[in-house]
Amino acid sequence: MRRRLGGADRGSRTGFARAAVLTEAEVWKALAEIPDPEIPVISVVDLGVVRDVQVEDERVHVEFTPTFLGCPALEVMRDAMAARIAELGAEPEVEVVLDDSWSTDRITPEGREKLRAAGFAPPTPRGEATTLVQLQSNGFRCPYCGSRDTALENIFGPTPCRSLRYCRDCKQPFEQFKTI
Repeated sequence: MRRRLGGADRGSRTGFARAAVLTEAEVWKALAEIPDPEIPVISVVDLGVVRDVQVEDERVHVEFTPTFLGCPALEVMRDAMAARIAELGAEPEVEVVLDDSWSTDRITPEGREKLRAAGFAPPTPRGEATTLVQLQSNGFRCPYCGSRDTALENIFGPTPCRSLRYCRDCKQPFEQFKTI
């Protein structure tokens, strides 16, 4: 059902009835349905790139910070958020915030579990990891069997935020999110 915000719908004695106002909670819920373009098992909300949502009259302002400044999916994410807000009947304003960098600490607990279930090793919290830990062979658990007997195959994965690892126990390769 398409909702008209701040406007009116046909149906009252005067020909118009006031439409319900869109809430921030409804916008957050809608944005949580948008998959990350590079890792569709996790939403942009669970990934932690959506920073703020403000609803004012018929306009919805969203602030988001990409995982990296040169993120190739930046425009895709912005367009998906704008389209989803427009589907709610609001005028979208999606602002890319670059003055505060994204951190893997922004991934929600639910997002970390979704990554693990899909075969990605989620990052450790920044307070627990350093670059040296990321290079250690037993620094991360295999998302398939849980073993810590893993090896770093390549620090450079398919995207700047991931590296390639290998589990010596179950013999499965997997991607490890770098702690950023």
